[in-house]
Amino acid sequence: MMKSLPKFKNPIPALNKPVALDAAIILAVIAGLIGVSITGGYTQFIIGLVAITTVLCVGLNVLYGLIGLVSLGQVGFFAIGAYASAILTLAGVNFWLSLVAATLVAGIVGCVLAISAVRMAGPFLAMVTIAFAFIVEHGAIEWRSLTGGQNGLMGFPMPQIGSYVFVERDLVMLCVIVGGLGLLAFRRLAVSGWGMAMTSMRDAEIAASSLGYNAFAVKASGFAIAAAMAGLAGALFAPLMMFIAPSNFPLSQSILYLFAVILGGAGTVLGPLVGASVSVLLPEFLSDFAEYRLLIFGALLIVVLLIAPRGIVGVVERFIPIAKRGVKAIPATEIEAGLKSYAKSDGLVVDDVSIAFGGVKAVNSVSFAAKPGQVTSIIGPNGAGKTTLLNIISGFYKPTEGAVRIGEQDIAGRPTDFAARHGIARTYQATRLFENMSVIDNVIAGIPVGRLGAPFSVIASDKNRSHAAGLLAFCGYLGDIDARAGDLPHVDRRLVEIARSLATKPGVLLLDEPAAGLMHADKMSLAKLLRQLADAGITVVLVEHDMEMVMGISDHILAVDAGTPIVFGSPQAVQNDPQVIAAYLGDGEMKARPRQAPLQTVETPVIETLRLTAGYGAAPVLRSIDLKVRPGEMVALLGANGAGKSTFLTALAGLLRPVKGTIVLNNEYIHNLAPHQIVEQGLILVPEGRQVFPELTVRENIELGAYKQQKPVGRDELEAILTRFPRLRDRINSLAGHLSGGEQQMMAIARGLVAKPKALLLDEPSLGLAPAMTEELYAILADLRDDGVTILLVDQMATMALSVADYAYVLEQGQVVAEGKASDLRRDERLITAYLGGSEQDIKETNKVAQ
Repeated sequence: MMKSLPKFKNPIPALNKPVALDAAIILAVIAGLIGVSITGGYTQFIIGLVAITTVLCVGLNVLYGLIGLVSLGQVGFFAIGAYASAILTLAGVNFWLSLVAATLVAGIVGCVLAISAVRMAGPFLAMVTIAFAFIVEHGAIEWRSLTGGQNGLMGFPMPQIGSYVFVERDLVMLCVIVGGLGLLAFRRLAVSGWGMAMTSMRDAEIAASSLGYNAFAVKASGFAIAAAMAGLAGALFAPLMMFIAPSNFPLSQSILYLFAVILGGAGTVLGPLVGASVSVLLPEFLSDFAEYRLLIFGALLIVVLLIAPRGIVGVVERFIPIAKRGVKAIPATEIEAGLKSYAKSDGLVVDDVSIAFGGVKAVNSVSFAAKPGQVTSIIGPNGAGKTTLLNIISGFYKPTEGAVRIGEQDIAGRPTDFAARHGIARTYQATRLFENMSVIDNVIAGIPVGRLGAPFSVIASDKNRSHAAGLLAFCGYLGDIDARAGDLPHVDRRLVEIARSLATKPGVLLLDEPAAGLMHADKMSLAKLLRQLADAGITVVLVEHDMEMVMGISDHILAVDAGTPIVFGSPQAVQNDPQVIAAYLGDGEMKARPRQAPLQTVETPVIETLRLTAGYGAAPVLRSIDLKVRPGEMVALLGANGAGKSTFLTALAGLLRPVKGTIVLNNEYIHNLAPHQIVEQGLILVPEGRQVFPELTVRENIELGAYKQQKPVGRDELEAILTRFPRLRDRINSLAGHLSGGEQQMMAIARGLVAKPKALLLDEPSLGLAPAMTEELYAILADLRDDGVTILLVDQMATMALSVADYAYVLEQGQVVAEGKASDLRRDERLITAYLGGSEQDIKETNKVAQ
């Protein structure tokens, strides 16, 4: 949860209150106007520059502070606004018309640039905007007939109202007033639906798209606003300077504008004013060191990023009491009635859907119908295509063939925001909350379903807050609704994500492993919630690995393997289907070579864990695991997806610090060592997914395994590796990224072997491999076993793993539920129970709780 902030006897007024912010802006404007009226000459001019820079930084604060896009080309829009205003006024156009025209021209150019720029990210976006600034600067130099070239333009008429002609003091006052209006506009925009959409895109673009927000439209609007504000600033700059030339618009100025936004506080209302004041006034105080200006600014920026990454205003806000608004949550009965009112009656139909990646069909001719008022679950082993199928339904992937229909509307291939606006909502395997927004604002973000509304209307109205608070309470969230979402524990993150999905008024709710990482009591509460949602008429589609939960609450289950549907039917029918059992445990036909001679070993283990407990966040995944691997022994660690197998290997390798318990390697404790120190001790992990270095050759990948041995791989050693893995011989100088999945897996194991392991940890080596390649790989593992390599094996193909292993452990919900000789466990009913759900009594208990 959010840490409490320091308290002071006389705290600064809460600047996070809208009234206080508006008052602070008005006071700043009044102070500026007073300063202009009592000063003259150069001081007056400096106040004008601060005001103009504030206007430009307000626009950049929208782009960078709200959306998170970095533009280093704002000086280009600034120059366009200045030249447009200067050229028009010199041609006799009224100043006020030229001011509007310059703003519009810059905004239109910004829209055109946004068409390509906002599709990029990171350094590519920055490079595009830098190139744009260069084009504008050199265009101003070369287009002499229009811009005057290096000689520039001068002699602009001053603004006038009727017969009254402005003097410099009047113009500076105008700049101050425009700067204040810009700050007020930003404050209203930030709390509107537009601001909510922009902030959502910054924190989690994928999640924002699944709430109905169009990513391109939101980003392009921010780009256009930033460009228009820069153009407006430029139009004010020209008459203030009375002379403009390309030298007024160097690229370094764009960097200073970004510096001002970051220094003041990106995303804060008063940040542009504070940043502009520092960036303009600081050079004046350091006038004797003018040649070191950029050096000083650079050093100051480094200090700010290291000490106060939220900027000056962000630091001040930390010491200001949070302004909390009271909210009365809508009762659960009204929430449930609301769910029933907008739940669709036509459900979801997936018709013969397929998708291929690189020639491999991840989803192959899948068809099913999910009906309203029912929970339809999709199950299958790792790599079966379950999440890919959800991504097709929700619009992240375009299927190569097939249809996805809600009623008569085919949404297959349509973008994510389109699917969201037509009743599809979803959650994710790894929760995707808007980390820097409050809990209640996360839920409110889903209410408009992508509609931005009026630019300055407040989205967090009392009505929306009551609705959001009601949804949170309905989903079982009991924490602080004003807490920062990024500070929530795992279980609360799940509940907030479900509440946010419900805020979009979905007809179909897709849930991707919502029970992952939850404790048993939390899973029971979640099961009850999902059953309530289905009973309210929502079509619930669930992907989940907790078979006790799936079998307890599902009306129908679709089982898939390698992207191909196996069976669609009732939970009992699916649980007893031989093909489903084969998909999870292996069909028993593929077998690795057994040992030719009995294992000769000693009882003193190479690896031993004692009461090992580990997990992520507040919920432990592993609970008091005792496990031993003796020298030369191959031990299989089995269990359903989500049982904790990969977490166990991760803890052994030092990538996850245990909560309790000890890990022993060759009679030495290693649970407090760093991962690289554990590698030095001889415990080597071959991770799930191979984790190869695709731009390095096969030889270089293998040689990297010997890095901690501090000596290169010798010719004889490499030859021994290639003899063991003959497929790699002809590909030794090929890029690793060009290998097939099976070849990459062999290379990853070879990389582990050259590290001279005392024990080798293999995490899902057969994942995604064809049967023939799996048999070839397991033949190699049998050879390694017979050569005395100590191996701890995790694999989804239980039957295959047991045929090559000496001993095995079965995990269920982070606990060992069975262990013994591998040959005995192959016939143990507890193995099937661990993969496909608990006993009939356990399933009835889950069903009872859900109801």
